[in-house]
Amino acid sequence: MNVCRYLGRRSVRHLSTTPYPNRSDFAVLTDKDIRAFEEIVGPSRVKGEDLEHYNKDWLNTVCGHSELVVTPVTVDQVSQVLRYCDTRRLAVVPQGGNTGLVGGSNPVYDEVVLSLEKLNRINYMDTVSGVVECEAGVILQSLSDYVSPHGFTVPLDLGARGTCQIGGNLATHAGGLRVIRYGQLRASVLGLRVVLPNGRVLDNMSRMRKDNTGYDLKQLFIGSEGTLGVITDVSLLLPYSSSSHNTALFACLSYQDVVSCYRQARKDLGEIVSACEFMDSMCMNTVQEKLGLSSPFTELYPFYFLVETSGSNEEHDNAKLESFMNKLFENELCVDGVVGRNIEIFISLSYHSFINL
Repeated sequence: MNVCRYLGRRSVRHLSTTPYPNRSDFAVLTDKDIRAFEEIVGPSRVKGEDLEHYNKDWLNTVCGHSELVVTPVTVDQVSQVLRYCDTRRLAVVPQGGNTGLVGGSNPVYDEVVLSLEKLNRINYMDTVSGVVECEAGVILQSLSDYVSPHGFTVPLDLGARGTCQIGGNLATHAGGLRVIRYGQLRASVLGLRVVLPNGRVLDNMSRMRKDNTGYDLKQLFIGSEGTLGVITDVSLLLPYSSSSHNTALFACLSYQDVVSCYRQARKDLGEIVSACEFMDSMCMNTVQEKLGLSSPFTELYPFYFLVETSGSNEEHDNAKLESFMNKLFENELCVDGVVGRNIEIFISLSYHSFINL
């Protein structure tokens, strides 16, 4: 069954027509298999129609041929599904929010899609230590909204925050916009619960920040993209939210000037830097033409450098940013600049320019 049709104005490349390894001797899905999955998760959690959303990638550039999506709601159901697939030699593709840009969460042939979208509960929050435990299907924006009233923030931020899931973020080891401030996501992970390919559950959940007891097994699964096991639960250590935010966008005449701006930002802004991004004139044109976003500049420049600061003392942060800006202009590293408190305007420019290229 070919579930992919013409999608928008893009041509879709079917994954099974590209030079991937042979399908090997994996079993072919049967009606008996479908009934078995229905017994495990319930008939309403087994889907065999309208699967374009699961088969095609977010950019509409590749498409698989899966004929079945299974959406478990508990860890035990994930375990039973994988155990059954292992016994039957049915190929499986774990899938979160399917917001990746390289087709990694899409089936190549007719694999069973194991969707984690219904494992979306937040189970625990410690408002003193900042530890939160949630399931893999929790959307990043939902997690951020949940912890924000308690004075905490999620150390990962992506343009796809409204769709991507925390389990997929960990499986792909997503970097996000604020790596420069909080580091890679794995540094904030205290524990994981993972279901192995044979259905065995590996419970490595922990709320302990300082733990030097033996092998750190959870790190094996972060970035493994589901090849070693399916992440079902995560324990995260959250940083406190910043009360002072600033964003500045600078126009530069060369890429070397952008590099120099970045070096100066690391030196002068230090601990309050939370994001640094750059884009070129083609990116700026793209986001204006395709997304209707307005440039804060009246002229088009070769390169742009964006810096975001987050701190706890607005007066102190503003003074550091003003000093930083003065140095950029004094050293002729930029020819124009604008400061705004509306972070989304500038972050959206940077994020969407990357996506549309």
